Amino acid sequence: MENDYICILEGITKTFTVAEQVVNVLRGIDLKIKKGEFIAIMGPSGSGKTTLMNILGCLDTPTSGSYLLSGKEVANLSDDQLSIIRNEHIGFIFQSFFLLPYATVLENVLLPTLYIEKDSKDFKKRAKEILALVGLEDKIKYKPNQLSGGQQQRVAIARALINDPDLLLADEPTGQLDSKTSTEIMNLLTNMNKKGKTIIVITHDLNIASYANRIIKIVDGLIVS
Repeated sequence: MENDYICILEGITKTFTVAEQVVNVLRGIDLKIKKGEFIAIMGPSGSGKTTLMNILGCLDTPTSGSYLLSGKEVANLSDDQLSIIRNEHIGFIFQSFFLLPYATVLENVLLPTLYIEKDSKDFKKRAKEILALVGLEDKIKYKPNQLSGGQQQRVAIARALINDPDLLLADEPTGQLDSKTSTEIMNLLTNMNKKGKTIIVITHDLNIASYANRIIKIVDGLIVS
């Protein structure tokens, strides 16, 4: 059933022109991801995994091919339309936490809600609930520089969850963390997946990929396994 899938990519290509040379980064990606899956995408540097993530996250559009996100064709949408899709349906977790240094933990988590017309009290209540979920209920008034790296990543995860996205995309989410903290973050993502979130992790680390239910390997712009 097509309704079982959150992401359906067919014949996705992406080319860039660099110094008048055409570079084929993605060369025909076919991929289906079911709702509630935990996927790891692996590949060496230059394999196209980051470009694939950008397309999955509606941060970029393919040169050709079809991408259905929750049943909606998004491959040919405008930048404004893509920004609405991102805000309503996708949560992002990056290796660099991208927290505003002058804002509190609570304010950082609430950032994605600034563009949504809804009572701010509802979002504040939800933000506090999510911060409790990630173990930071006692840190809501702290600034990022008062937190450890692992705590900052937890804030970033809470921010990614505030709009209740259908899809969570994590790009090397433990890249700046020690092994103990990495395990804590991956256990947290695993728990999110058990609650029904579809999660896609981009990683080069087999230990991180082992948390996923399915590992997709990409080499030279093609899925090889």
